[in-house]
Amino acid sequence: MTVAEFASAPVSPAGLSPELQALWHTKQGNWEAAHNIAQDIHTPLGSWIHALLHLIEGDQWNADYWFSKARKPSRSSQDVDSLWEEITRTLLPMG
Repeated sequence: MTVAEFASAPVSPAGLSPELQALWHTKQGNWEAAHNIAQDIHTPLGSWIHALLHLIEGDQWNADYWFSKARKPSRSSQDVDSLWEEITRTLLPMG
């Protein structure tokens, strides 16, 4: 599955990891569902997704906290789409 196919899937594809579930909900505009999933992913990757979500929310301070937990450089809210794609590419088997 490509990033474009994943982004445009009308329903959540079967068998997604929690990370991909959070990213799918993010792309669909389901911030709360994505955030609930991300909160339960206690890895640097989960923190990276959590940072993305706080950028979307407009909470730069909180996003910076999660970027540091993910060991990733901070990004601005202007980078939301490219950051979503970057994270998604790292997770999709076909990228």
